[in-house]
Amino acid sequence: MTKVLVLGANGQIARIVEERLLKEQPDVELTLFLRNSQRLADLDDNENVTLVDGDITDYDAVNAAMKGQDVVYIAMVDHTKDNVITKNVIKSMKENNVGRIIESSLLGLYHEVPGEFGRWNDEMVQSGLAAAINADKLLSESGLTYTTLRFPWLNDRDEVKYTITHRSDQYVGVSGSRQSMADVIVKIIADPEYLKNDSVGIANADTQGEDRPVY
Repeated sequence: MTKVLVLGANGQIARIVEERLLKEQPDVELTLFLRNSQRLADLDDNENVTLVDGDITDYDAVNAAMKGQDVVYIAMVDHTKDNVITKNVIKSMKENNVGRIIESSLLGLYHEVPGEFGRWNDEMVQSGLAAAINADKLLSESGLTYTTLRFPWLNDRDEVKYTITHRSDQYVGVSGSRQSMADVIVKIIADPEYLKNDSVGIANADTQGEDRPVY
């Protein structure tokens, strides 16, 4: 069994990931960590699910949940002061010999988004950008096998359609579906070598050239 710890397990993308893993990867056991586990009470009777109440900024709680895991998915962007989320997870992973991490982030970490949309996006994400940039830096220097996921502006379309760009590439697209973001995470969990030690942009290339998000 592959044991996966999802931190922030009630997020919209996280819920899609969890549903797909339980349907498509029967060899996966999920530990779902969130502030109020009652929000996921519908999964409580699934033998491949363990629900854990906890605060991701609480190191002891994260460390208790980390024991025995194979893959960690942080289902939120780390905007915390001093990157306490990312630091807690890295420290606990090393303490427990867990090697694979996937962390949510946002587009614009490297000023890689072109044109008017890039200018507008920088303005919109400015307040949380420094923390997101540093979270990515912490992962890249951690010695862990990591993937930073630079999400676009999200929509709830049912389509799974996306283009992946890498750290040194110009970002392609402005928006994408949550279903598409979840698809990338499900693929990484199925094959931890996929997109390893990379920071990837994910968006629907059909939205390239738009100057505002496409909902």
